[in-house]
Amino acid sequence: MSAQNEQERTEKPTLKRRTEARRKGNVAHSAEISSAVVLLFSLLVFYFAGPWMCRHLTAFMREMLQGMGAFRMDDASSARLMGEVLRHTAWVLLPLMLAAWAGGIAANVAQVGFLISGEALSPKFSKLNPLEGIKRFVSLRSLVELVKSLVKILTVGAIAYIQIRREAQSFPRLIDAGVGDILVIMGRGGLWIGLYACMGLMFLAGLDYLFQRWRHERDLRMTRQEVRDETRQMEGDQQIKARIRRTQMEMSRRRMMQTIPDASVIVANPEHLAIAIRYDPKKMAAPVVTAKGADIIARRIKEIAREHAVPIVENKPLARTLYKSVDIGKAIPSDLYRAVAEVLAYVYRLKRG
Repeated sequence: MSAQNEQERTEKPTLKRRTEARRKGNVAHSAEISSAVVLLFSLLVFYFAGPWMCRHLTAFMREMLQGMGAFRMDDASSARLMGEVLRHTAWVLLPLMLAAWAGGIAANVAQVGFLISGEALSPKFSKLNPLEGIKRFVSLRSLVELVKSLVKILTVGAIAYIQIRREAQSFPRLIDAGVGDILVIMGRGGLWIGLYACMGLMFLAGLDYLFQRWRHERDLRMTRQEVRDETRQMEGDQQIKARIRRTQMEMSRRRMMQTIPDASVIVANPEHLAIAIRYDPKKMAAPVVTAKGADIIARRIKEIAREHAVPIVENKPLARTLYKSVDIGKAIPSDLYRAVAEVLAYVYRLKRG
């Protein structure tokens, strides 16, 4: 049944599925890249800070050995000595730890960007199930990880063997060399072995990242039924949003219609447009558009205006300008003061007559 379901997953993952997978921490990620970058950063620290680390440890060991004659074997002296050893060791290893920390963060950010997933960090008690552990142990993924580990061991081993064999020609000359020269040659050889091994691991990490991307895309693939269900769900959400918008527009239109009886005048473009204007000289600095509409809404505005004896004035240019440039609840702009004032003056003359 599982093989059949796997064959049915032929559809590319949707944006919603990718977003949910990323939120859960399910992203294409290669641990080999992180390991290779951490190794590279550590080698750079050894290359640039290695002499300083060696001098610091040498000075500390010399100071400690010179003071061994006056050392007392009691609790206070032992604790003080242990504290000095830990302090100097931490100070020497601090650049290495910072480099490993920076390399791990840089490798992860380069692969998946800045991602913090609480679900990925939360404990999963299903992993404590022995049966599930056995299934993971004998799964195809475990076999792939085993093959990758063997390839890494063989690659690093082959690089180390080739480099040591190349350096072996200079080993007889070390008989007459001093301890410092021997340490320098050994350190340089070890650094080159690490550098070549890092290059080999980088190449394997690139292949592993491509494999992880392919497997991640395969795992995210969807069946046709899942695509249909997700589409149906999104359409349902769109319908709900559209219904909410219609309800909001209806409520806004109802509130707008309730302001028409208090309007001072209705400016109309005889059939298609109607704009309600209210002006109270004692409370307003300028006339305000309280309602406007086109076609059906315009006819409804004029009907309510007639029911409440609100004057209707036909002025096509002014109606078109007010409808396009002034929102409901906003005062008219200063360049329309004169035209609106003429309409209001005409209305006031009608009322006095």
